[in-house]
Amino acid sequence: MFARRRWVTALVAAMAILVVACGSSNNKSSTSGGGAAATQASGVTAGVAKAPTLAASQGAKGSVTFCLGKDTSGNQKAAVKKFNAKYSGQGLSAKLLEFPTSADEQRNQFVQREEAKSSECDVFFSDVIWTAEFAAQKWLLDMSDYVNQRKADFIPSSLETIHFDNKYFGVPQATDAAFMYYRTDKISSFPSTWQDLYTQAKANGGIVYQGASYEGLTCDYLELAFAAGGKVLSPDGKKSAINSPQNLKALQFMVDGIKSGAAPKAVTTYMEEESRRAFESGRYAFMRNWSYAYALGNAKGSKVKGKFKVAPFPTFAAGGKAAVLGGHNLVISAYSKNPQGAVKLIDYLTSPEVEAVNAAQFSITPTLEATYDDPAVKKAMPFAAELKQAVQQAHARPVTPVYPQVSQAIYKNVNAVLSGQTSPQDALKKADAQINQALSTF
Repeated sequence: MFARRRWVTALVAAMAILVVACGSSNNKSSTSGGGAAATQASGVTAGVAKAPTLAASQGAKGSVTFCLGKDTSGNQKAAVKKFNAKYSGQGLSAKLLEFPTSADEQRNQFVQREEAKSSECDVFFSDVIWTAEFAAQKWLLDMSDYVNQRKADFIPSSLETIHFDNKYFGVPQATDAAFMYYRTDKISSFPSTWQDLYTQAKANGGIVYQGASYEGLTCDYLELAFAAGGKVLSPDGKKSAINSPQNLKALQFMVDGIKSGAAPKAVTTYMEEESRRAFESGRYAFMRNWSYAYALGNAKGSKVKGKFKVAPFPTFAAGGKAAVLGGHNLVISAYSKNPQGAVKLIDYLTSPEVEAVNAAQFSITPTLEATYDDPAVKKAMPFAAELKQAVQQAHARPVTPVYPQVSQAIYKNVNAVLSGQTSPQDALKKADAQINQALSTF
């Protein structure tokens, strides 16, 4: 009971950070949206400094500063306290430097320090969508040596978010992937395809998701586009691939869903919370949302309490399964004065011990495969098996230094289509031109 109460509190407090990260798995039948695992902008990070190996960092001493947003759940404070107790004897310690809660402000604080070549931050808690931008600026140390030693520990999809220019620029500490929530009193069995899901939605009250013009819609659209076989960028990351038959098929599917009444027209204004409240009203049969909504849906006052389950996304007919990753990675500043200590801290913060505590006590979605099978995690997160599957079939959003411009081109044009302002064909043509323009700037 204590774990469940803490779970609800932590998730509500951290919700703003999680939804900005948006996401949120590894499925051979779907694509990775331009290839986090492909060679991207090769040569961009040539000559970048390498982080010390773990072996070379064993005797690290001195202080390490860990910069992050407001630690609203308290998991990082707890882990750093344990780290200091464990390594103080060898003269190694860590401290937290918390930035404002806003994701934009967190990014700006780190950027300002890197532009000034400041050594204030040794380790930074970086949103998964910032990796390529920071790496291209040569602000991060190459952690490939460390990651390659631990690859088997991590869910493969989580490694996509730190992979750029054939190097690994960090270590995944927290991930996330969305679920499909469905009413067990309205739906007898979970549909095997998106097409069947929308058919059942139309007959049983509808489906709600994040259709407003913001980052959440990029995630929602790419989940369908990737499953349909589409991608955003070319394998080398230098050209747009958004204007494709596969992406058009996914976009037309979303449009048809609104036109048929399977999804309400109001969904074009919904973010995470609007979707959650709509689902909890009891009207709708399905909801696409992040894992935080599970606890809230079962809280006192919810009209769907005890009446829903969650499942990873179904197959897109004639395609595959896909989801989009959210989360944060631990990266080392190129200007760190204690890179050995930074490696030791990251190694501890991504250890099985800490990942299990983060999941069981703070509801942080694990990046380590084995953590999902930990008895304490299973007890605290009753949907652990479904969450693991969702993360496994998810992919990183396009790993590119101009990701903000790429995402904006996607969500603005997709929203324009869903709102009836333009056609799917014209929207993808416009997005294609905007993405190529952004890519031409680096």
